[in-house]
Amino acid sequence: MSEDIIHITSDALFKLVDEVVNRLKKENGIDDDPWVGTEETMRILKISSKTTLQKFRDEGKIRFSKTGPKHILYFRQSLYDFLEKHSKEII
Repeated sequence: MSEDIIHITSDALFKLVDEVVNRLKKENGIDDDPWVGTEETMRILKISSKTTLQKFRDEGKIRFSKTGPKHILYFRQSLYDFLEKHSKEII
């Protein structure tokens, strides 16, 4: 069995890793944008009711920005913070 050795510069390695990560994010629908729309917000929070989402906004539980009359964006980190705050530890 023969083994091939590949020599690569660290710059080339980091570029390759970045390309692989970006490709995996794209294939899995992962976005780095800190602001997400309603559907993505509901997916992250695992809710199916827009009424529940409205309640969370009204109660100030999640951070959002109203960018138009019917267009609302949600701050992704606030969604994760909300989930973490409401998580229960199992002892």
